Amino acid sequence: MRHHTFAKTPPLGWNSWDCYGAAVKEEEVKGNAHYMAEHLKPYGWEYVVVDIQWYEPGAVSSVYRPFVPLEMDEYSRLIPAINRFPSAEGGKGFKPLADYVHNLGLKFGIHIMRGIPRQAVHANTPILGTNVGARDIAHPNSICPWNTDMYGVDASKEGAQEYYNSLFQLYAEWGVDFVKVDDIAASRLYHIHNEEIELIRKAIEHSGREMVLSLSPGPAPLEYAETLKANANMWRMTDDFWDQWNLLYGMFERCEKWSEHSAPGHWPDCDMLPLGHIGIRSVDGGGSDRWTRFTRDEQRTMMTLWSIFRSPLMFGGELRDNDEWTLSLLTNKEVIELNQFSHSNRLVYRQNDRIVWTAKDRQDHTYAALFNASDETALVQVSLEQLGLTSSKSMRDIWKQEDLGHVQDKISLSLPPHGSLLLKLY
Repeated sequence: MRHHTFAKTPPLGWNSWDCYGAAVKEEEVKGNAHYMAEHLKPYGWEYVVVDIQWYEPGAVSSVYRPFVPLEMDEYSRLIPAINRFPSAEGGKGFKPLADYVHNLGLKFGIHIMRGIPRQAVHANTPILGTNVGARDIAHPNSICPWNTDMYGVDASKEGAQEYYNSLFQLYAEWGVDFVKVDDIAASRLYHIHNEEIELIRKAIEHSGREMVLSLSPGPAPLEYAETLKANANMWRMTDDFWDQWNLLYGMFERCEKWSEHSAPGHWPDCDMLPLGHIGIRSVDGGGSDRWTRFTRDEQRTMMTLWSIFRSPLMFGGELRDNDEWTLSLLTNKEVIELNQFSHSNRLVYRQNDRIVWTAKDRQDHTYAALFNASDETALVQVSLEQLGLTSSKSMRDIWKQEDLGHVQDKISLSLPPHGSLLLKLY
């Protein structure tokens, strides 16, 4: 499948949601892009993603204003609100902002909602290249339970594919490299929306531009893994992930279930990394303007799990406010190497919230990730035999970038509550 060449390794980037909710502004996107280019690009970070409601002029937080007017062109397509994205004035859309990001050597992404704007349906505005209107393709009983912007699209109707084609034609003209589609991988009302996923896949192919397709929210249903792999480059395994230990604890089970479905071009997604300075205008996740509530042990545990599972890594905080610790989590070359290029990734065992994962690097050296997911200090052990090794090895702590000597038979280490250790054996 051609689209599996678009994301041969898990995408690495920044997304505006965790810090700015639905209310990010152009200068904030540019500022984070500039930071990424200066500090993160050498490590493989490249996507800058504008999250939900960039077409809503009055958005002020992560709380959606219901049934408000949205910025839209004459063909039922949402366009950037120029009070928040001034460079979009004069019908330019996101092309000037995408050009800015591209000139930094990075890639540009946007979030969209499944479906067609309700205001387009009520006004029955035209669909580009057809003789039908928005009302003719809308599925008015197919709605998002948490956002009032859209109706679903009825894939059986004439003009449905043409509508999605017109959307992605526009995004191609803007220079979009990544599209996150929401209310589609799972829904509190309707489960997965297979038909619209397929319309979108065909529309991306029709556009002629390579665009990574990310599907939200989760948990995506495991029984539809083949459909997801056939159409998307990444899909959420979880509902919105925030800086709460119970959510991180639950991710271990999700990673175990989905690990066999990770491969070049299609990646189960653990969701964003709520690290650093978040909640600036996003009140989701049970908090407000704050630094991540995860302890340092929990932050490393999250980064270690996401990396040995090979999840996409999308940083959620305001990059420009990063301290040295937060930056160090994103710029450890050996951890990025694990995330991007490891193989044979698997759970070794889970017992009493002691968890061990393993993987191989490009030289077939072995990684071992030891986790203590309990609330008390615990001894976590794994034998070389369990890791598929038959002789003694040198051992290296990847996070501390320290060599730890040789291991003959078994690794046995005491880990703090919610703590982890990431080792390389060679």
